[in-house]
Amino acid sequence: MSIRVVVADDQELVRSGFSMILEAQRDIEVVAEAGDGAEAVAAVRRHTPDVLLLDIRMPVMDGLEAARRVCGQSACKVVMLTTFDLDEYVYEALYAGASGFLLKDVRRDDLVHAVRVVAAGDSLLAPTVTRRLVADLVRRRRQEAAAEVTPQRLEVLTAREVETLRMLARGLSNAEIAGALFVSEHTVKTHVSNVLSKLGLRDRVQAVICAYETGLVTPGDGES
Repeated sequence: MSIRVVVADDQELVRSGFSMILEAQRDIEVVAEAGDGAEAVAAVRRHTPDVLLLDIRMPVMDGLEAARRVCGQSACKVVMLTTFDLDEYVYEALYAGASGFLLKDVRRDDLVHAVRVVAAGDSLLAPTVTRRLVADLVRRRRQEAAAEVTPQRLEVLTAREVETLRMLARGLSNAEIAGALFVSEHTVKTHVSNVLSKLGLRDRVQAVICAYETGLVTPGDGES
């Protein structure tokens, strides 16, 4: 089966360019394009795609509100598009349920890879820029809100699940976590599933945010 995608951006050249790249792949089908957030939400309802590529800054309804609605009302995975690698709205998008973000100058192969990764149920956590962005924005949000988010939230996890969460937050893949813990990738997937279920999280991106907010990891952990 093909991966069904909706491309939403207020710039027609960007939309058509991304669509052409994706349509050239045998396993990807662009089922609709949208020029604003409202059109994007409507397109998701109409076509039930697997992935929505969604620009953060759009007219009528911005990408952030569109992401909230799509993630709250469907199983469609959302990947945010932004011109800026330090866009403050990315943080809000991740909280809304987005599975990651891409810069609009993304390379052709990376765009295709991102769609496949997200459609498979994973998140865009590998790039160092994503990990640093989440770490920095979580730190700022904690300082601004002065919220008491305590490690007690993690008490529902086993020791191995806590370690799995810590490695997720450092950007390790399932294979890398399996190697570090001397277990199979299947076992790692089980641990990840348990972490998400016990903490009430949508995906690996929100798990990373949780790890930073609870202090399990701090900005700079695992960086070379």
